[in-house]
Amino acid sequence: MKKSLRVYLKAGEKLFVNGAVVRVDRKVSIEFLNDVKFLLEGHVLQPEEITTPLRQLYFMVQTMLIDTGNAEEARSLHSQLYATLLKTLEGSELRSGLTEAHSLAENGRLYDSLRAIRALFPQEEQILARSSAQLEQQGDLTSCR
Repeated sequence: MKKSLRVYLKAGEKLFVNGAVVRVDRKVSIEFLNDVKFLLEGHVLQPEEITTPLRQLYFMVQTMLIDTGNAEEARSLHSQLYATLLKTLEGSELRSGLTEAHSLAENGRLYDSLRAIRALFPQEEQILARSSAQLEQQGDLTSCR
Protein backbone atom coordinates (compact mmCIF):
# COMPACT_ATOMS: atom_id res chain seq x y z
CA MET A 1 0.00 0.00 0.00
CA LYS A 2 1.14 3.55 -0.76
CA LYS A 3 2.03 6.02 1.92
CA SER A 4 -1.04 7.69 3.41
CA LEU A 5 -1.86 11.33 2.68
CA ARG A 6 -3.02 13.77 5.35
CA VAL A 7 -5.04 16.89 4.49
CA TYR A 8 -5.67 19.70 6.97
CA LEU A 9 -8.89 21.70 6.69
CA LYS A 10 -10.16 24.80 8.47
CA ALA A 11 -13.69 25.11 9.84
CA GLY A 12 -16.18 25.59 7.00
CA GLU A 13 -13.70 24.56 4.31
CA LYS A 14 -14.80 22.24 1.51
CA LEU A 15 -13.00 19.24 0.08
CA PHE A 16 -13.99 17.67 -3.24
CA VAL A 17 -13.43 13.90 -3.01
CA ASN A 18 -14.23 11.50 -5.87
CA GLY A 19 -17.06 13.74 -7.03
CA ALA A 20 -18.51 14.34 -3.56
CA VAL A 21 -18.31 17.67 -1.76
CA VAL A 22 -17.46 17.48 1.93
CA ARG A 23 -17.63 20.50 4.25
CA VAL A 24 -16.13 20.31 7.72
CA ASP A 25 -17.64 22.16 10.67
CA ARG A 26 -14.39 22.48 12.63
CA LYS A 27 -10.66 22.37 12.10
CA VAL A 28 -9.80 18.81 11.17
CA SER A 29 -7.18 16.63 9.56
CA ILE A 30 -8.20 13.84 7.23
CA GLU A 31 -5.92 10.97 6.37
CA PHE A 32 -6.47 9.16 3.10
CA LEU A 33 -5.24 5.59 3.40
CA ASN A 34 -5.71 4.65 -0.24
CA ASP A 35 -5.68 6.33 -3.66
CA VAL A 36 -8.28 9.04 -3.95
CA LYS A 37 -8.97 11.92 -6.32
CA PHE A 38 -9.56 15.15 -4.46
CA LEU A 39 -9.23 18.91 -4.74
CA LEU A 40 -9.11 21.49 -2.01
CA GLU A 41 -11.70 24.23 -2.18
CA GLY A 42 -9.09 26.84 -3.10
CA HIS A 43 -8.21 24.94 -6.27
CA VAL A 44 -11.77 24.42 -7.51
CA LEU A 45 -13.20 26.88 -10.02
CA GLN A 46 -16.91 27.49 -9.72
CA PRO A 47 -18.92 27.95 -12.96
CA GLU A 48 -19.24 31.74 -12.41
CA GLU A 49 -15.42 32.00 -12.29
CA ILE A 50 -14.95 30.56 -15.78
CA THR A 51 -14.48 33.90 -17.51
CA THR A 52 -11.46 33.31 -19.76
CA PRO A 53 -10.31 30.60 -22.18
CA LEU A 54 -7.65 29.25 -19.79
CA ARG A 55 -10.16 29.12 -16.96
CA GLN A 56 -12.43 27.11 -19.27
CA LEU A 57 -9.55 24.74 -19.97
CA TYR A 58 -8.83 24.46 -16.23
CA PHE A 59 -12.50 23.68 -15.53
CA MET A 60 -12.45 20.86 -18.07
CA VAL A 61 -9.38 19.26 -16.46
CA GLN A 62 -11.00 19.78 -13.05
CA THR A 63 -14.10 17.99 -14.32
CA MET A 64 -12.00 15.10 -15.63
CA LEU A 65 -10.51 14.77 -12.16
CA ILE A 66 -13.52 15.05 -9.84
CA ASP A 67 -16.54 14.20 -12.00
CA THR A 68 -15.77 10.80 -13.49
CA GLY A 69 -19.27 10.53 -14.97
CA ASN A 70 -18.53 13.46 -17.29
CA ALA A 71 -14.79 12.87 -17.70
CA GLU A 72 -14.90 11.71 -21.32
CA GLU A 73 -17.04 14.63 -22.46
CA ALA A 74 -14.73 17.01 -20.59
CA ARG A 75 -11.68 15.34 -22.19
CA SER A 76 -13.18 15.84 -25.65
CA LEU A 77 -14.04 19.50 -24.96
CA HIS A 78 -10.56 19.99 -23.49
CA SER A 79 -8.93 18.73 -26.70
CA GLN A 80 -11.16 20.94 -28.87
CA LEU A 81 -10.47 24.06 -26.82
CA TYR A 82 -6.75 23.28 -26.72
CA ALA A 83 -6.62 23.08 -30.53
CA THR A 84 -8.50 26.37 -30.84
CA LEU A 85 -6.23 28.09 -28.32
CA LEU A 86 -3.11 26.88 -30.11
CA LYS A 87 -4.32 28.55 -33.32
CA THR A 88 -5.29 31.73 -31.48
CA LEU A 89 -2.10 32.02 -29.43
CA GLU A 90 0.36 31.59 -32.27
CA GLY A 91 3.57 33.35 -31.26
CA SER A 92 2.35 33.89 -27.72
CA GLU A 93 4.39 33.19 -24.60
CA LEU A 94 1.45 31.11 -23.39
CA ARG A 95 1.83 28.55 -26.15
CA SER A 96 4.58 26.40 -24.58
CA GLY A 97 2.89 26.36 -21.16
CA LEU A 98 -0.39 25.43 -22.78
CA THR A 99 1.26 22.59 -24.70
CA GLU A 100 2.84 21.30 -21.49
CA ALA A 101 -0.48 21.43 -19.61
CA HIS A 102 -2.25 19.57 -22.43
CA SER A 103 0.43 16.90 -22.56
CA LEU A 104 0.17 16.37 -18.80
CA ALA A 105 -3.61 15.99 -19.03
CA GLU A 106 -3.34 13.57 -21.94
CA ASN A 107 -0.91 11.45 -19.92
CA GLY A 108 -3.28 11.27 -16.95
CA ARG A 109 -1.32 13.73 -14.82
CA LEU A 110 -4.37 15.86 -14.11
CA TYR A 111 -3.10 17.51 -10.90
CA ASP A 112 0.07 18.59 -12.70
CA SER A 113 -1.99 19.87 -15.62
CA LEU A 114 -4.13 21.97 -13.27
CA ARG A 115 -1.00 23.40 -11.66
CA ALA A 116 0.48 24.23 -15.08
CA ILE A 117 -2.71 25.96 -16.25
CA ARG A 118 -3.04 27.92 -12.98
CA ALA A 119 0.54 29.17 -13.49
CA LEU A 120 -0.54 30.63 -16.86
CA PHE A 121 -3.43 32.69 -15.44
CA PRO A 122 -1.28 35.83 -14.79
CA GLN A 123 0.08 35.78 -18.36
CA GLU A 124 -3.43 35.40 -19.74
CA GLU A 125 -4.62 38.33 -17.63
CA GLN A 126 -1.79 40.50 -19.02
CA ILE A 127 -2.71 39.58 -22.60
CA LEU A 128 -6.40 40.29 -21.97
CA ALA A 129 -5.56 43.62 -20.30
CA ARG A 130 -3.40 44.66 -23.29
CA SER A 131 -6.15 43.65 -25.72
CA SER A 132 -8.73 45.56 -23.72
CA ALA A 133 -6.51 48.66 -23.65
CA GLN A 134 -5.97 48.43 -27.42
CA LEU A 135 -9.72 48.13 -28.05
CA GLU A 136 -10.35 51.09 -25.76
CA GLN A 137 -7.73 53.12 -27.60
CA GLN A 138 -9.27 52.21 -30.96
CA GLY A 139 -12.65 53.28 -29.64
CA ASP A 140 -11.21 56.63 -28.56
CA LEU A 141 -9.68 57.14 -32.00
CA THR A 142 -12.95 56.26 -33.73
CA SER A 143 -14.94 58.72 -31.60
CA CYS A 144 -12.49 61.54 -32.49
CA ARG A 145 -13.27 61.28 -36.19
